[in-house]
Amino acid sequence: MDLSAGVWESLRRVRERSPLVHNITNYVVMNNTANALLAVGASPAMVHAREEVADFAAISQALVVNIGTLSSHWVEGMHLAIQSARRSQVPWVLDPVGAGATRYRTTTAAELARQAPAVIRGNASEVLAVAGEAEATRGVDSTQSSEDSLEAARRLASSLGTVVAVTGRTDFITDGSRVVAVENGHPLMPRVTGMGCTASALVGAFLAVEPDAVLAAAQALTVLGIAGELAAEHSKGPGSLQLHLLDALYMLDEVTVRARARVR
Repeated sequence: MDLSAGVWESLRRVRERSPLVHNITNYVVMNNTANALLAVGASPAMVHAREEVADFAAISQALVVNIGTLSSHWVEGMHLAIQSARRSQVPWVLDPVGAGATRYRTTTAAELARQAPAVIRGNASEVLAVAGEAEATRGVDSTQSSEDSLEAARRLASSLGTVVAVTGRTDFITDGSRVVAVENGHPLMPRVTGMGCTASALVGAFLAVEPDAVLAAAQALTVLGIAGELAAEHSKGPGSLQLHLLDALYMLDEVTVRARARVR
């Protein structure tokens, strides 16, 4: 299978269809993720109120739930949105930000993970925590490599019947049997806050046009990785990387995607 061709075809469909991606995400990254979704051609919505999340999830093409800045009201809204998405057969993504750091955060992530997300996207420490195989993390940063958590990711995907995407120097996406590795990206990217959250948002956009969740997650991560590489070529540091990343996402073309995609 030519995975790089699939990356381009899904990006082209995102641009053609402009899927509505409903995000319940954290205060830190709302602007970043909304602009990244716009740059790839999707239509972002940051909708959190308990009174409307169910209605909004039902009219969206994907839902992304990010637990970065938790509160009891937000968690209630997350559950309502997920229930609505599942009734409407809208695929949804869980980003268990900082799972393992506190009991409340870890418990919330585990509860949400049991509600049939199409994809769980996290760093190695977060995935290990959701899988019940890690005691603690250092805030929202990973203390493990993606390779260290691959087997735990496979077990978690199999037990929940979902796809788990572990991001790091190499990204691994698995449904418990298949494993796809994405080797695109740049060391400067983790210096920008919310890059993982942006990855989860893009996974939502690609799920809206690609029903195979393994492929959708791999394609989204490949696109972000390529854009990060291109942005880094023109950046002096993390501040300018943010600007160039949006331009790179917007300007990606078929020749560039096929030439630079490192997905296997």
